[in-house]
Amino acid sequence: MIVLVPPSEGKVKIRKPMELKFEDTDFPLMKEVGQVVRLLSLIDDEDIRSIYGTSKQKALIFHRQNQDVMNSRVWPAIERYSGVVYEHIGWNTLSEEAREYMEKHIRIFSGLFGMVTPMTLIPDYKLKMNVMSLQYHWKPILTDILAKEDMIIDLLPQVHRKAYQSSDNVIEVEFVVMSKGKKKTAGHYGKAVKGEFIRYMAEHNVTSIDQFEGFEYDNFRWDGAMFVKLDD
Repeated sequence: MIVLVPPSEGKVKIRKPMELKFEDTDFPLMKEVGQVVRLLSLIDDEDIRSIYGTSKQKALIFHRQNQDVMNSRVWPAIERYSGVVYEHIGWNTLSEEAREYMEKHIRIFSGLFGMVTPMTLIPDYKLKMNVMSLQYHWKPILTDILAKEDMIIDLLPQVHRKAYQSSDNVIEVEFVVMSKGKKKTAGHYGKAVKGEFIRYMAEHNVTSIDQFEGFEYDNFRWDGAMFVKLDD
């Protein structure tokens, strides 16, 4: 069983990363990352702001950082991401057994790296999956990798789901709020629940859907198809 989770746009600034450079690691998709870096070199200065969604000055900094990714020093991916999902996973407070579960079962999608495990060594970067049609660059690659899995629990947002082809071995898990009889996605609010659920899976060695019923957070409960919160 593999659990697909989103990355975090926010990253922790590692003061003293490892001396090891990314190009010297054994990352299995190194060639494909190199292809993304070459795509970045084709971006005109005028398009840089639209790629990074920031001022031109900041965009140039991110752009150079991404282009130099092969020569950049690395750190475990799980300790780089700083968004709400990762705050609620609480990696630093997990037991060794829970961390081993995450390394075995959790896969993080990434616009630059395709897919990584929590302990994959990666440099700092900033690149969304939905720019430069990166989801279509990664789609055949990630689809082929995931086709080997017996069961995939998909906790990804829609934009990341476009980076692989779903099949019969995929179970898409949604977090929704029911308000006045209407269903709506939990959105940003649901990120905390998603992080807590990932933590729950790691702490309870979840390997089947039947075990989802034991999870409850902020009145979100599994109804057999999705996690639902009744908003009165």
